[in-house]
Amino acid sequence: MLSAGVDVPNLPNNLVEALAGEGAAIAQSQPVVGLWPVSLSGALEAFLAKGGRALYGFADHVSARQITLAPPLLNVNRPDDLPG
Repeated sequence: MLSAGVDVPNLPNNLVEALAGEGAAIAQSQPVVGLWPVSLSGALEAFLAKGGRALYGFADHVSARQITLAPPLLNVNRPDDLPG
């Protein structure tokens, strides 16, 4: 499953290929941008059942690879966050 936030306007065209590989992978600067094997659904259920909520925490729990994307992904929450 691919996840991405709606506040990341500069997702690369090759995002899936950049994150593809063994196990889960997240964008280093934006952990909501990730590729999650469906086989991790049980691990996610267990993580949530134990009170886990943080995406970084789940990524650590499943040893997700952190991938550096270039250019860095933007996080746009307000107009001032847009590049000039």
